[in-house]
Amino acid sequence: MQQTLAFQSAVAQTQVPLPDADVQYFPRWLADDAAEQLKIELQQQLDWRQDQIRLFGRMVAIPRLQAWYGDAGLRYSYSGLSLTANPWTANLQQLREQMQQLCECRFNAVLLNWYRDGQDSMGWHSDDEAELGEQPVIASLSLGQPRRFMLRHKSEPASHELALGAGDVLVMRGDTQRYWQHQVPKQRQLAGDRINLTFRYIDSALAVSKRLG
Repeated sequence: MQQTLAFQSAVAQTQVPLPDADVQYFPRWLADDAAEQLKIELQQQLDWRQDQIRLFGRMVAIPRLQAWYGDAGLRYSYSGLSLTANPWTANLQQLREQMQQLCECRFNAVLLNWYRDGQDSMGWHSDDEAELGEQPVIASLSLGQPRRFMLRHKSEPASHELALGAGDVLVMRGDTQRYWQHQVPKQRQLAGDRINLTFRYIDSALAVSKRLG
């Protein structure tokens, strides 16, 4: 990356009003021009792949591209996938440092999803894998085409929806993953693409402990 990213240090923060959750929204945390330039660089520089997962007894390609970056040797497993982290690039490392300041916590990995158009999506799920811990902090940065981001409570008739646009940050922490699911649904009329980066802290020892326990 040739230039330092332009972060909006005084951006307004909104607490999303959800029961049993702690969700913060930072609109346009990354300036418009920087967000667009970053999206282009990530598209060109990262090791994008389309993995397969087992669904209803058969292997299917996930409806998006993804990339996994983090500290050396770090592994992450979800939905039957086991990913080994690529080393941090300069722009991802800079983003990690800024995101750690924003969230006042440490991150050692980032999972990136590239939604190429409105046909690409992410189904209902929680980020509750054992290696994320009991109360993980998941910090999400959106780039490109605004997309619907939907949340629903696991046991109560409560739901919420946000339109996450370029440069927006959403932070989920506390009991959010325990009580809530989220998704990025298909929007077939959309032609633009979106990249989403979710920073997290992986503790591999927690996954080992759960398997042995």
